[in-house]
Amino acid sequence: MTIRIKKEHAGAGILDLVEEISGVDVAVCLQCRRCTNGCPVSAHAESSLSEILKKLQMGAGNDILDNEMIWLCASCETCYARCPMGINGAAVMDALRRLAEDRNAKKPAGNMPLMNKILLATIRVFGRTYDLGAMMLYKAGTATYFKDTEKVPMILSKRKIALFPSPGADRKRVKHIFKKIGARKDK
Repeated sequence: MTIRIKKEHAGAGILDLVEEISGVDVAVCLQCRRCTNGCPVSAHAESSLSEILKKLQMGAGNDILDNEMIWLCASCETCYARCPMGINGAAVMDALRRLAEDRNAKKPAGNMPLMNKILLATIRVFGRTYDLGAMMLYKAGTATYFKDTEKVPMILSKRKIALFPSPGADRKRVKHIFKKIGARKDK
């Protein structure tokens, strides 16, 4: 595994920000690659989580925010479950996504950033993901209003998706979490 860091972009600040936002100590990564071996999306990305962690350890700068893996990460936490050091890779990826948004980093091809934004918006409003609402927002955001509409009746009839958001979410607590994250972001 050859890891390259562009010298002109190298800087110490990004590691500190990632660790502060995620609460993860990246330095404890042993590079055992168990996270990568269990990751369902690593085969589809240009880099793996272990490579991103190594780049952070080596002092990578803003160039790491251009990596498509931060947008491909499904936040399934398989990496966290497999890591002998207890590194929450999904939290690191969330921190990198946030930094990429804040710094207007290059967006990957496709609509991964849009979908991430939509899912977070539905969680903020409804306390958990609201799939039908997210689908409608995605259709509006990509201007693909009638694509795949023939599948909606089947999805609804099989109860794969709910017509209305779940009333079981603790919306006050979720609102508090987003407020707390917003306060940390403003610092």
